[in-house]
Amino acid sequence: MTNQQEIPWWICKEGDKNLCTYVDTDSNYFHAEPILKHLYPNFSELPPEEQDDLLEKLAIKYQDLITEYYDELAKEAFNVQKHRLEMKTECTIRSGFFSGKRRYAQYITKKEGIKVEDIDVKGLDFMKSNFPPLFKKFFNGILNKILFGATRNEIDQEILDFKNSLKELPLESLGKPTGVKDIKKYIERPPGAGNIFTTLKTGTPVNVKAAIRYNDFLKFKGIDKQHSQIVQGDKIKWVYLKDNPYKIDTMGFLDFDFPEGVRTFVETYVDRDKAFDSILKNKLESFYQDLSWGSLTLNTHVNNFFSFQ
Repeated sequence: MTNQQEIPWWICKEGDKNLCTYVDTDSNYFHAEPILKHLYPNFSELPPEEQDDLLEKLAIKYQDLITEYYDELAKEAFNVQKHRLEMKTECTIRSGFFSGKRRYAQYITKKEGIKVEDIDVKGLDFMKSNFPPLFKKFFNGILNKILFGATRNEIDQEILDFKNSLKELPLESLGKPTGVKDIKKYIERPPGAGNIFTTLKTGTPVNVKAAIRYNDFLKFKGIDKQHSQIVQGDKIKWVYLKDNPYKIDTMGFLDFDFPEGVRTFVETYVDRDKAFDSILKNKLESFYQDLSWGSLTLNTHVNNFFSFQ
């Protein structure tokens, strides 16, 4: 066993506390609050702007200290006399949320010494192009509120209010946007005698199925010549449907050409509860876990409140 005195100074010792929150390439994020509370016992009582100033002051101090140690590290660890290693304080963050590698959000109050009010978000699911804009706006809104100090109870209420509002949401805002490709690849058998809908192959992606069901419905209604069918490469939106006379569980549509007869059918049977679950619920549950808030639970009272029947 190595003697404690033989361990080089640049290796962490047993009992050392790791304040590094996140590392990505050449960037390091450190949680400075424990040090600041040690140096300034009344730190928690100070106005946020004063806390930011003290945080920046501490960051610059350690920036310079670590840069000095790089000279010694280069010589002792790597036998290098000259190097280009230098620490630089890029920004100070009042609060942050780190979910994984390049998946985070942070409330930046200073950039290179200049005061700012900036929410920087990277890699989180709601930023993807297939996330409906209204849901994206909602998720971004609650994330901002958390970074500004909102409590779990406040966020719970935000979620309740948002889901309840979905019963008034137009289809264009509710539909999940996506591209469509390989439509013909998943067709087992076209509509024929005794079967008004296309028979699909096992494993057909839900967005492709939604597109094919839309085309089937146009033909069934006899309006496929007057309106645009969904074809390879189209950008569509799609929704889940509740039980209906045609046993269709999903339907796609085009924003620029949505026949009234098809729209009425989809509006009547769109499954708004499932839209919330499939688009947002899993993301929120993961979000709650990352925040150590436990599970996103919907009790009986809440489920009744959420019902769109």
